[in-house]
Amino acid sequence: MKFLFASDSFKGSLTSEQTIELLTKAANEVFPGCKCVGVPVADGGEGTVNAVVSATGGRIVTAEVHDPLMKKIHASYGVIDGNKAIIEMAAASGLPLLPQKQRNPMNTTTFGTGELILDALNHGCRDIFIAIGGSATNDGGMGCIKALGGQFLTADGTELSGFGRELADVSIIDSSSLDNRLKECRVTVMCDVNNPLCGKNGATHTFAKQKGASPEVMVILEKGMCNYRDIIRSQYGFDCDTIHGAGAAGGLGAALRVFLGGKMQSGIETVLQLIDFDKKLQDIDLIITGEGCTDSQSVCGKVMMGIGQRAKAQGIPCIGLSGSLGEGAELLFDYGISSLQCIIDRPMTLEYAMENAGQLYSNAAVRMFRLVRAGIKSE
Repeated sequence: MKFLFASDSFKGSLTSEQTIELLTKAANEVFPGCKCVGVPVADGGEGTVNAVVSATGGRIVTAEVHDPLMKKIHASYGVIDGNKAIIEMAAASGLPLLPQKQRNPMNTTTFGTGELILDALNHGCRDIFIAIGGSATNDGGMGCIKALGGQFLTADGTELSGFGRELADVSIIDSSSLDNRLKECRVTVMCDVNNPLCGKNGATHTFAKQKGASPEVMVILEKGMCNYRDIIRSQYGFDCDTIHGAGAAGGLGAALRVFLGGKMQSGIETVLQLIDFDKKLQDIDLIITGEGCTDSQSVCGKVMMGIGQRAKAQGIPCIGLSGSLGEGAELLFDYGISSLQCIIDRPMTLEYAMENAGQLYSNAAVRMFRLVRAGIKSE
């Protein structure tokens, strides 16, 4: 038997690499002498850089940048194949970087994300992949573009700093001073949401509350974002309310599309392309994938959907081993997942499950492989 293991991380408990280790041990216990191939994966969210670097033998680069409140921090990104940079915007501009009491998208900026792109340019990268989930920002991407040389000006020519509170003050955008090296670049934006920039499904109304915005702040931010949208439409001819994903990461999606020519692409599909996943499927008898919580959202560009579709295309059975199974998990059966298994084996609290995830996962993996063995013997 030859197995391939490609599971997402279980947030807060198991990394993708740890699931590979546990599955390999369990597989060898039930199928002595079997061959196991492990491929760390992610869907463009947390863990994407580490997964891609680990799977491709790339390297991690660390740079001094600014966090969402413009405090200096060190953030990392990945470099593979010499000139490809894999950046998670959350590393510099993410919500987890801020304590709860400091979360307010009026006062945050994506400037640090722009600094990561700039550092990648300095390291010779010209093929840049940016995962834009998990932001603390609602600045329309102004901070990111400012870090790369762009200017956002008021009517009297005063240059803005690139915070969310300044969206309403934008009157002129000058992108002529952007770093010239960007003209040599191909930018791919890993994005799995279709939200426009403004409106009830836009950046502010959909995401700002979880970033700390009060109802009053949301009104101010939306008014500012509409102004920003209108300036972009007037100067650049883009209607960001018709661009799928423009509202992602507080409008960073719009900025990357308009000013850097970024191409929006599914996170999991981008990751699978970067790691040449299909080439790893040769002679594979069974694929094991999984994630922390599997439910109806799993068919919206998540890891299990991506892996299942690749397995289905190659005619390889694929089993999902997850932390929990919620409503709608069975939708994955239409996307190449042959069976769904859960690590929970008795009533328990979420805290207990997360604290003991390693042992629960190991036990469930052994049960799963024993069931596979029983199925083989019954053929």
